[in-house]
Amino acid sequence: MPIGRTRRAGGKKRDAVLDAVMDVLASRGYENTRFTDVSAAGGVAISTLQTYFGSREDMIIEAMRVFTDREVDALRAVSAAEADPWRRLVALTDRSLHNSESARRVLVEFWRSAMRDDELRDHSAEVLTRYRAPFLAAVREGVERGAFTPAHDADAVTDFLLAALAGLIVSRVQHHATPSPAQFRDVLLAQLGLMLGVRAADPSTRTDRG
Repeated sequence: MPIGRTRRAGGKKRDAVLDAVMDVLASRGYENTRFTDVSAAGGVAISTLQTYFGSREDMIIEAMRVFTDREVDALRAVSAAEADPWRRLVALTDRSLHNSESARRVLVEFWRSAMRDDELRDHSAEVLTRYRAPFLAAVREGVERGAFTPAHDADAVTDFLLAALAGLIVSRVQHHATPSPAQFRDVLLAQLGLMLGVRAADPSTRTDRG
């Protein structure tokens, strides 16, 4: 269910302003992202921001919606570029592991905010469905082709993979001691390969992002 707070003023300039909102959100967090900060970052008057969005909260929520839509679109593009189910899972995993620091911070702010805002909570559930769809489709296709002989249900495997990726994002944003992305990747793909019973594919398969 899409969030119903979007206004229409601004056209292409609005997109540039939303990029500025995302930058400020990544550096300052939800509570400290104000019209004045976005005005300074985007070079746009506060009165223009008020015309575009109405309120500070609506501005931030629209930026989060646009950001998450872009993330889903990026995963779809990765998925469409790889025909082999295993290599597709590897590419999707690599896309998630190699998000920028800014993107990771916006994701964490989105998850935090969704715990307190009903509209964002509904949107986050819808985003999760779309986000996990290419991962789940790759697992199911691998089973159908006989490339995978999973020991667990496709949904459970997909949820495990996404939970592991999300957990790493949170740890990296908080600057906890974590394995390097390369080390984490090797362990995660090895476990994923075991769970799927991957045949005719090396679980350590590298992609251009690996």
